[in-house]
Amino acid sequence: MTEIVRVGADEAGLVDAAAHLFDNAVDADARDGFLADSRHHLLMARVEGAVVGFVSGVETIHPDKGTEMLLYELAVAPEHRRHGVGAELVRSLGELATERGCYGMWVLTDDDNGAALATYRSVQPSEESRHVMLTWEPPSRTS
Repeated sequence: MTEIVRVGADEAGLVDAAAHLFDNAVDADARDGFLADSRHHLLMARVEGAVVGFVSGVETIHPDKGTEMLLYELAVAPEHRRHGVGAELVRSLGELATERGCYGMWVLTDDDNGAALATYRSVQPSEESRHVMLTWEPPSRTS
């Protein structure tokens, strides 16, 4: 059975226990800053006490729109994929978004990420659209 845990500001150890699920090494300052911000959310999935997945969400606010939840990242350990863990994490973040008064929740993923798309679609999103993502990086500060 999968247990979903909302990670609190005082639970840095739980994040560290999930280090194998993150793209990069957990940075203590970034971890603590994320957990301390009440508009940043981290939910962990545990099976028999072991952390097997997480979803992170960030509340975004705009003056004329209110607050919505950005599903920032979803990760599930390979051996626990295709068992509903990812979908349960997405549903749980959606429930949290509702509790927090968000008017909606959204995610951006690559169109060739079949696993992510299947997971997100299994939770029945209300609409899909085509977007173009543009990114900026700060100029190099080397002297």
